[in-house]
Amino acid sequence: MPETAGPVTELASQYVSQVTKDLEENVREQERVTAEIAALQERLAALQHDHGILLNMQQALGIAAPAAGAVVPAPRGKSGGARRTDTKKPAPKKPAAKKSAAGKAGTGKAATGKPATGKPATKKAPAEPAQPAQPAQSSQPTQPSQPTLVELVRRYLAEQNEPRSAAEVAEALGRTYPERAVQTKVVRTTLENLVARNGAHRSKQGSSVFYTVAAEPAPETAEKAEGADPAE
Repeated sequence: MPETAGPVTELASQYVSQVTKDLEENVREQERVTAEIAALQERLAALQHDHGILLNMQQALGIAAPAAGAVVPAPRGKSGGARRTDTKKPAPKKPAAKKSAAGKAGTGKAATGKPATGKPATKKAPAEPAQPAQPAQSSQPTQPSQPTLVELVRRYLAEQNEPRSAAEVAEALGRTYPERAVQTKVVRTTLENLVARNGAHRSKQGSSVFYTVAAEPAPETAEKAEGADPAE
């Protein structure tokens, strides 16, 4: 008896230890599941609360409530694919309007013996006589004639107290009259023409040539000087 009781006691102790361990594990699992259930219940209560608030807002705004129930899929056909219910049938083609027009044309021909025409010929209105074109009137007033380059050169020299070179005269006139695009070469030629007709005097200082205005020439001499102005 003592030899048999030893192994049985050892096996029982193993079972007891295993059962105790399983019980502890079961209790821990229950506690974990209970905690999860409590958290889910709190989450569910919060969702139900939000759902009630949203329903009240929906009713206050007058928004139609969505249809309740799950969406049922369309039944499948024999081939296994979903049967489409939104297939549009092709619209019937309208008969061509040419037949009716041809029938009307034939009827008119049979009744009158002459081919029917679509619309009676309209008489063309007589063309209106062309009015003589009126000359275009200039909206801008006539501008007064500008002084010639000879006059500008003489006037400038008359205002100076000392002789001036052709470059100085051209520079001064270019600043005063920028729209004339005065060139030094043209001014020098004008000065030489004035000197040739006694309208100006020329003096040389080293390699530079200077000009001064002369006494007012006779009218015929002034007209000749202006006629020889190459810039005009």
